[in-house]
Amino acid sequence: MSKVDQEKVSNNSEEISLKELILKIRDWWRYILSKWPTTLIAIVIGGGIGLTYAFLKKPVYKAELSFALQDEKSGTGGLGSALGLASQFGIDLGGDAGGEFSGDNLLELMKSRSMVEKALLTPVTIGGKKETLAEFYINFNKLRESWKGKPGLENIHFLPDTDRSKFTLMQDSILGVFHKSLVKSNLTVDKLDKKLSIISLSVSSTNELFSKYFTEVLAKVVSDFYVQTKTKKSAKNVTILQRQTDSVRQALNSAISGVAMSADVNPNPNPSLQTLHVPSQRRQVDVQANTAILNELVKNLEVAKMSLLQETPLIQVIDRPILPLEKERVGKLKGIVLGGFLAGFVSIFAITIRKILKNILA
Repeated sequence: MSKVDQEKVSNNSEEISLKELILKIRDWWRYILSKWPTTLIAIVIGGGIGLTYAFLKKPVYKAELSFALQDEKSGTGGLGSALGLASQFGIDLGGDAGGEFSGDNLLELMKSRSMVEKALLTPVTIGGKKETLAEFYINFNKLRESWKGKPGLENIHFLPDTDRSKFTLMQDSILGVFHKSLVKSNLTVDKLDKKLSIISLSVSSTNELFSKYFTEVLAKVVSDFYVQTKTKKSAKNVTILQRQTDSVRQALNSAISGVAMSADVNPNPNPSLQTLHVPSQRRQVDVQANTAILNELVKNLEVAKMSLLQETPLIQVIDRPILPLEKERVGKLKGIVLGGFLAGFVSIFAITIRKILKNILA
């Protein structure tokens, strides 16, 4: 067979294959159209289900809080010389404690179990009644109704001012379930811009007050923990220096009183008797020594206080949730359209699969 004949055969095969493909597509389209009553019924049923879902679905209230994270390195230049001076006396005034929680680590800290649990166990006043957010979460989700008849769950409560260390294993387990549920479905923490230090915290739930209170309480719990962690070393140094300063000042006052007492005992000492001057001179040496020590301690104490002041506060709230909150709900029209579309798609898919199986088994 010549090359020309081979090319003609190849072109004919391609034309036949393309024609067959078009004919098959047309047959499939006609078959699907022939089943329009089934598809239409599915669309109507799907639209009805979507409308019912829109009626029954509770609205979701979203609370958002944004805050600026303090720059770890900002503002340290003015204290550089003072910190160096203090370090010469063997005093570590810190300056970067808490860096392990900075940046993206803070995002994970806000979603950690310990922080979420502390927020849930924080008491708030709702309707004139003081209760923990965990108890409020149980009530508006009607969890206690589903716990009826289950041993160990019916009498579970999270009362205000309860010692966390005395919780039962069941209480710990329930708090763990709450944490997983909130982090997975309700809590969102993210940076508004990767280049900025502004963090957005949002909580969505079917209860408007819970969304608002939990957002604010969680931000405060994390802020307090972060500030305490970051300033722990500096605060300890301030306490130690304050104690030492008070002790030296007391010793100085005692030495000054001793000089005066020595002078009162011998108001007109005999110049030829030098031993009479010894007690007063000893007290005077103590006064001079304690004065020098006190001066250095006061300097270091002020430096330590400046360092501690510079490290707090950590978080500056920019926007906080204000009632009424943003409400998210499925509209009636949206429910009908989505329900009808999904039902129609499933119907066409089922018709197609049924046709394929029928052809295979034929």
